[in-house]
Amino acid sequence: MNRELLMLVEAISREKNVERDVVFGAVEAALAQATKKLYEGDVDIRVAIDRDTGVYETFRRWHVVPDEAGLQLPDQEILLFEAKEQIPDIEVDEYIEEPVESVPIGRIGAMAAKQVILQKIRDAEREMLLNDFMSRGEKIFVGTVKRMDKGDIIVESGRVEGRLRRGEMIPKENLRTGDRVRAMIMEVDLTLRGAPIILSRSAPEFMIELFRQEVPEIEQGLLEIKSCARDPGSRAKIAVLSHDKRVDPIGTCVGVRGTRVNAVTNELAGERVDIVLWSEDPAQFVIGALAPANVQSIVVDEEKHAMDVVVDEENLAIAIGRGGQNVRLASDLTGWKINIMDAAESAQKQADETGTLRKLFMEKLDVDEEIADILIAEGFTSLEEVAYVPLQEMLEIESFDEDTVNELRARAKDALLTLEIAREESVEEVSQDLRDLQGLTPDLIAKLAEAGVQTLDDLADLAVDELTEITGQSEDEAKALIMKAREHWFTSEAATQESTS
Repeated sequence: MNRELLMLVEAISREKNVERDVVFGAVEAALAQATKKLYEGDVDIRVAIDRDTGVYETFRRWHVVPDEAGLQLPDQEILLFEAKEQIPDIEVDEYIEEPVESVPIGRIGAMAAKQVILQKIRDAEREMLLNDFMSRGEKIFVGTVKRMDKGDIIVESGRVEGRLRRGEMIPKENLRTGDRVRAMIMEVDLTLRGAPIILSRSAPEFMIELFRQEVPEIEQGLLEIKSCARDPGSRAKIAVLSHDKRVDPIGTCVGVRGTRVNAVTNELAGERVDIVLWSEDPAQFVIGALAPANVQSIVVDEEKHAMDVVVDEENLAIAIGRGGQNVRLASDLTGWKINIMDAAESAQKQADETGTLRKLFMEKLDVDEEIADILIAEGFTSLEEVAYVPLQEMLEIESFDEDTVNELRARAKDALLTLEIAREESVEEVSQDLRDLQGLTPDLIAKLAEAGVQTLDDLADLAVDELTEITGQSEDEAKALIMKAREHWFTSEAATQESTS
């Protein structure tokens, strides 16, 4: 029987082109499974086959766990203090084994053994094929549509399969069995049965990789795609930078008579691509990203990471785009929040901001409107600037003498001190559970306190736009914070339901 076992292993190994150890492992698993059926509980069985003689032994084993952890699986675990009574130097996570009677191979059932062995072999083959495929370092998966699976498309390349999920397809693109498909390899999930390679045709990375294949200068390092934003199947923007002054980045990506950009567009179901020149200057980058709209002026707010972009009436619709598409893509491309407005809206906003600043200076510095307007005209936008801007810069203001400058600076410092004391007092009123909320920094807590948000429920009751207004966070950050604050609602609700059931 032992000799027959070795011959069987050898034959399967050659036939399926897998290592003998894999086949031995499959047989050991089949024998262990059959032995477990002889016990009432969920025991842990290990079978060891001698690779040279075919002789095998069977052991029941117990996993050593810390005493304080307790037994989660009583049939498979043993506490450390009990294990030490048997083996004094044993440690946690080691095993205690006890030899038990081995099940004859003939008794495990030919079908059960065969199924376990074949499954192990299929898994090994799949892993070998996958490792071979991934070792090539390819970023784009090229294959044919094999079948549909619950709305996903299974794409086959050789004997390797990838999964293109519905949400990663290009909208309105109709792929059928047998169609040739290219998609970006996003990740490999070995826990997925069948198709472990996750694909995407809608990811910005896919467009970047397509351009890399069409434009040799990118591979050579002469050009670089800095960012990409897509509305899959409709429109996209890419930002390019040239590392060689002799190479025109936009023209090179477009190609002779548009051959290069058209190749990408055709692959992506007609998705139009705007190629934008990347710039270190954020304002210049945003102006380029909003093309074809012409920008009149732009105001950068570093603190809120936002820009107010002024365009004339003729360019307003172009800058915004159909359904806000152009400004949305430009914002995704540059990473800046972009507010499009016409000259009248800009003037009104500036007037409102000037009025707010004038009121701040008049109240906190105890000055008249004329002095406040001089400070605003000279570019002062906060009490901190009045208090701490270099003295020489303020002395250069013609309307102020040295005494006036010193008095203004002293008043600004006093006002800031008063505000800080008030701020600390308001922060002290913030509940401990709000302070302990994950993701809240001291600065955010202070901003919430100033706005009267003092408890978890206060934060949970806020709308996303209200929180962004208070903290200056992005919508995603604000949404995540609100959901975190609402977690205790669901916890208490679940506890209530449990107690009444």
